[in-house]
Amino acid sequence: MPTSSANDAPAEVAAPKPPAASGGVQSLERAFDLLERMADAGGEVGLSELSASSGLPLPTIHRLMRTLVACGYVRQQANRRYSLGPRLIRLGESASRLLGTWARPYLARLVEETGETANMALLDGDEIVYVAQVPSKHSMRMFTEVGRRVLPHSTGVGKALLAHTPPEEVRALLARTGMPAATEKTITTPEGFLAALDEVRRAGYAVDDNEQEIGVRCLAVSVPNSPTAAAISISGPAGRVTEVATERIVPVLQQVAVELSSALTNAGAGS
Repeated sequence: MPTSSANDAPAEVAAPKPPAASGGVQSLERAFDLLERMADAGGEVGLSELSASSGLPLPTIHRLMRTLVACGYVRQQANRRYSLGPRLIRLGESASRLLGTWARPYLARLVEETGETANMALLDGDEIVYVAQVPSKHSMRMFTEVGRRVLPHSTGVGKALLAHTPPEEVRALLARTGMPAATEKTITTPEGFLAALDEVRRAGYAVDDNEQEIGVRCLAVSVPNSPTAAAISISGPAGRVTEVATERIVPVLQQVAVELSSALTNAGAGS
């Protein structure tokens, strides 16, 4: 395997990723860029794939990957390819908890303005996981507890999170998870789910209309430009979350999603 060379290409030749922060440490920026590219590729890649996507020369990538392997953030497989390592799990779990903490004030505002329970969810592998919630003040409210995992095809947040995913990737996910019916209104065919995603893109929000639980409606939107794909939602009894209420609630959801996105993307900004 080649070693590092003095002729390493400069960072400017890298494939399109966010530009390096002023005053940053180049090797750290490159290492995190490689980890993100591995995640984008499904968690396992070869060095040549990383070189092609990043624009960095193989010697530089090999040196960085050797360091990441030594630290436990990357594993080298028997087939010589590289996969994301187990030490990232603890970091991810801690980050998810913090993400929920940061989101709570925005969810509280949703509850205040809509009167319904507000949630935040992420796509974790092939499942939806709820990472934050602020309950409604109504005596009759929906309890989707933090940490609960559900399949995307029966939820509003699942539709919101997958709305801009290529159809072939959506079909592959559905093939892996299956499409069990949670209720008689659950969408149970890939064609039906892809049609629902078309409607999400057209309308700008997603609806779970008695599909996860009879008597419950959920409205959801994705958090634009979030560091990790996220969606927020409100859920409540179908008798309260009516079509008329939807017209009032959706603009609030969309505005809060934009504000939450800004808070998340600026959270790491330093002076």
